Amino acid sequence: MRTYVPKPAEIERAWHVVDAKGLVLGRMATEVARLLRGKHRPTFAPHTDTGDHVVVVNAAKVVLTSDKAQDKFAYRHSGYPGGLRRRSYAELLAHQPEELVRRAVRGMLPKNTLGRQQLAKLKVYAGPDHPHASQKPQPLDIPGARRPD
Repeated sequence: MRTYVPKPAEIERAWHVVDAKGLVLGRMATEVARLLRGKHRPTFAPHTDTGDHVVVVNAAKVVLTSDKAQDKFAYRHSGYPGGLRRRSYAELLAHQPEELVRRAVRGMLPKNTLGRQQLAKLKVYAGPDHPHASQKPQPLDIPGARRPD
């Protein structure tokens, strides 16, 4: 039996919208990364981009468990000596919630050209509105990511 390799013309990409209000960041990010990679499809191939587009809304209302907001940091470097900067996740959530969600998903994708191509299909918005209504994204419910109240 021969191995099936999906061709780029055969891939039909769907659009999904995820409401991040009250979702745990890491659990939501794993499901979003799974959709971006295309692992939910029977035609998944690890060397090909078979994934869908994902729109995340209400990123400012995502939840961090434990004390990760204060204890975890996002690092970036300017490239100059002494140019390492760090921001706590609480500060990132307050000022750039889109970047927080994007970083969480990016860490779960391949670290190569394919991963960057898959990350380009992720659209993150801090509020409930997004400009992708014409693509008719399907709402995606992630029940395992809800924080128990």
